[in-house]
Amino acid sequence: MWHNSYFVVPTVLLVAAVLYAAGTHQRVRHVARPQGLPGRGLPLLDTAFLAGGPGRVFDTALVRMHLSEQVVISRSNLVTLTGAKPYDAVDQAVHDAVGATGSRELGALRRMVMRSAAVQEIGDRLADRGLLRRPERMQRARTARRLLWLAMLDVVLFAGLALLLDDNDALHERPNLLIPGFLLLLGALGLATSTPAKGRITPAGQRQLSLMQGSTPWTPSSGVSPRLAGGAVLGALALGGLAVAGLENQELEQAMTAAAAQDEAMRQAQASSSFFSSSSSSSSPSSWSSSSSSSSSCSSSGYSCSVTDSGSTHHHSSCGSSHSSCGSSHSSCGSSCGSSCGGGCGGS
Repeated sequence: MWHNSYFVVPTVLLVAAVLYAAGTHQRVRHVARPQGLPGRGLPLLDTAFLAGGPGRVFDTALVRMHLSEQVVISRSNLVTLTGAKPYDAVDQAVHDAVGATGSRELGALRRMVMRSAAVQEIGDRLADRGLLRRPERMQRARTARRLLWLAMLDVVLFAGLALLLDDNDALHERPNLLIPGFLLLLGALGLATSTPAKGRITPAGQRQLSLMQGSTPWTPSSGVSPRLAGGAVLGALALGGLAVAGLENQELEQAMTAAAAQDEAMRQAQASSSFFSSSSSSSSPSSWSSSSSSSSSCSSSGYSCSVTDSGSTHHHSSCGSSHSSCGSSHSSCGSSCGSSCGGGCGGS
């Protein structure tokens, strides 16, 4: 016979789902080491990641290496090292990705560097400051909301079964439908209070980008060799992407834009081919680059995309920029926007 005690099962499931959704949502907002905004003094590649994700970092680093004559890029999109010493860890990642042969195709090099530890650490650093949300935490929060929906569906199914048994058996105790009604209300409140954040970039990150997109062009104070001219170009590239930077070498710009578009197309194909692709990638070491397209967004739009880094982004990925979006974001971010692409960021 049916009894109201059978509502214990959906009650336990729903309460657990509500608590899990609330916990994951809180972790998305958590900032490990909150700090004040650095104003316009954010380093070059940190700015590139915040504005356009891992793809933007690669674009900026490669142009920097090109301007300092550390690499030569042929018309066949082959990147060749000249033997100069790397300037920082990202340059070293480019050297490592090129390997002993001394040359590598631009598209393959881009994908390898985006997933390198040096680039991923930049995203982690920005997330620790509360400027980006961590992609793996955002993925867990989305999974928690799906589980909450399933728990609410279980409540409806149990209530329907209770009514069915009530119609077919006059001897059992009539179910109290106020119980599933209360549970559904609790689930609705859980959904309302765990609404996912819009994009990977946090409000603090948006304020940071606004400071750097002031009335005067931004020039990086660090991340550029003192011997290297073109700091203003690199600053424009980091903030706005290839479409905004206006490189003098049009062949280089076209090759890099094509490589970014190819990366974005591959990411979209992978996402559509596997339902679980996003969740599996979020736990991998390349979580920032794998979700960068959703994180980055257009460089000049104030960023909400980082993660549609489509220019990046990739999201974001940042990530392109995980910010908001740009029509030409595919050229600027390379893979990401979803700014593009991390969690515990504060200020959400």
